[in-house]
Amino acid sequence: MLDIAEELDRWVEQGRDFAVATVVATGGSAPRRPGAALAVDAEGTAIGSVSGGCVEGAVYELCRQALQDGECVLERFGYSDDDAFAVGLTCGGIIDILITPVRAGDRVRPVVAAGLRAAAAGRTAALARIVTGPADLVGRALLIHDGDHGHHGDPHGGEPHAGDRYEGGFGSHPELDRTVAAEARAFLDAGRTGTLEIGEQGSRCGAPLTVLVESSVPPPRMIVFGAIDFAAALVRVGKFLGHHVTVCDARPVFATRARFPEADEIVVAWPHEYLERTRVDARTVLCVLTHDAKFDVPLLQRALRLPVAYVGAMGSRRTHLERNARLREVGVSELELARLRSPIGLDLGARTPEETALSIAAEIVADRRGGSGVPLTGAHTPIHHDTAPARAGRIGSVA
Repeated sequence: MLDIAEELDRWVEQGRDFAVATVVATGGSAPRRPGAALAVDAEGTAIGSVSGGCVEGAVYELCRQALQDGECVLERFGYSDDDAFAVGLTCGGIIDILITPVRAGDRVRPVVAAGLRAAAAGRTAALARIVTGPADLVGRALLIHDGDHGHHGDPHGGEPHAGDRYEGGFGSHPELDRTVAAEARAFLDAGRTGTLEIGEQGSRCGAPLTVLVESSVPPPRMIVFGAIDFAAALVRVGKFLGHHVTVCDARPVFATRARFPEADEIVVAWPHEYLERTRVDARTVLCVLTHDAKFDVPLLQRALRLPVAYVGAMGSRRTHLERNARLREVGVSELELARLRSPIGLDLGARTPEETALSIAAEIVADRRGGSGVPLTGAHTPIHHDTAPARAGRIGSVA
């Protein structure tokens, strides 16, 4: 539900009761990802989407019913072979949707409200809700406020940060809150939304629980090194894809606001020195367009050892071979070199800066989503790379 946090935060401030339907899990060619949400208030006003139109009407009615009876419901929708016009996903996918009433006096409302407030303000937080399990736990929520907004070193590895704060909880075994918080921290570090399976006593002990973790994180960073014409086009595409884009170049005459009006930040510094001091995380993408060994080598030597999502470098195949040789000379290992996307981008036959930016962006998306980069026409690869859906059914009350 955090994808519609700004609107829902206003509803909370106005004292409205509402029910929110959240995509919990998907399978096949489902149109929306886990975390996508549709909300309906007591007056029948609806915001958001869970399927791009396929099952919105049925989910709308489930939300209206949840507001009346106060029950949390997990419903599965899929394609009907017997009746293509029945309620279902005509694209052939499967989605599991959790419908949760959020009414005055409900125990989940204060925690959900805090999560919506944090997400609407752009703060980093994770909201964990129990989807299936013992009736007295279903619907309870735990909110983890981030105590650190980025890092220089390795990922945090599934332990809560010292600066993290928590709201709500499950009120069961004392280990459950701690274990879910640690698992949610791992989701938060990766900017992921999804489900996890856990025991009601924490770890794998006790009755099984399914927990939905929704992450609210700032936009992922794209750092473009090299203030060239190709960089200007890449900045525009990066912004279109939702990145916070920084342009870095050591030459002040080129790294200017006039040349990069759409960049979030423009930094005049030696690229490797800037990379040493700036914050990156597991979602950060680094695009090296400097095309100059004195910039490329020290920059890539550092970049290939960072826990970032993507490192790509521009250049011809000859430049690529020469650059790799220089990187080996300064101690970059073969394993580290294997992370380098060079020449940068997918083979689209690109020539213009705009076409090249599209090529780079396509590779970044394919890398993030696990795509092959081959044409879908004639291919037998899945269109969407989704995880298996969780079990579904009526799961009790959250009032």
